[in-house]
Amino acid sequence: MRDMSNQGFPLLARWRFATLPSAFLLAAQLVSLALYAAFDGTSSGRSIIAVFGLLVLVLAVWVVNHSPAANWIAWVLASLAGVLTVLSELVTVNPPLAAWAAVFAAALYFYTAGSLIVYMLGDYRVTVDELYAAGATFTLLAWGFAYLYLVCQAWFPGSFAGALRPDEPRTFIELMSLSFTNLTATGLGDVIPIGAPARVLVMLEQFAGIGYLAMVVSRLVGMTLAAQERGKP
Repeated sequence: MRDMSNQGFPLLARWRFATLPSAFLLAAQLVSLALYAAFDGTSSGRSIIAVFGLLVLVLAVWVVNHSPAANWIAWVLASLAGVLTVLSELVTVNPPLAAWAAVFAAALYFYTAGSLIVYMLGDYRVTVDELYAAGATFTLLAWGFAYLYLVCQAWFPGSFAGALRPDEPRTFIELMSLSFTNLTATGLGDVIPIGAPARVLVMLEQFAGIGYLAMVVSRLVGMTLAAQERGKP
């Protein structure tokens, strides 16, 4: 038998990395929020956020690979989003290419969210990774709609207004904040939809948020409580 006394931590780290893909995706998304808070609006921050966004795309594909969904679809979406992001953000600032990159990024996030939902509903037991998947799915939906808001703003100027500089386009972090507050039904109201396409997207996200909480989170909580009850003497 191999002596693992000196390799325990590396082996444990590799095992965690292989068995908890949803946890790493969730952590990467939360780290990206911290990067937006630290570097948004700076000259170097745009590149740093774009590069980290490419990492999140790779993690999303990796999560799909661990689900029952077809991973080739995720690879196609991630490749298109990644190439267009590099061309529009890192090579030259190109708003039309950035909008199309956001289209494919949104499609990837929604596809990954759907694959995680299928993964969580695939059995009648709750694993640790499925609990992380519940959180990762929520953030994937928030990111996906934030990218759709970005596309809506690019294709339909004046779709959103804000408390500060109402006539200017909203930044991505502002649209991300709108997405999170809309998905959680808190509705802070500092960014509001003005145009009809933007209002439709907001309504669709509200429907998605309510449906997700009702269908997935309640099921996971119910199965967890049922498992605890079965474990009582």
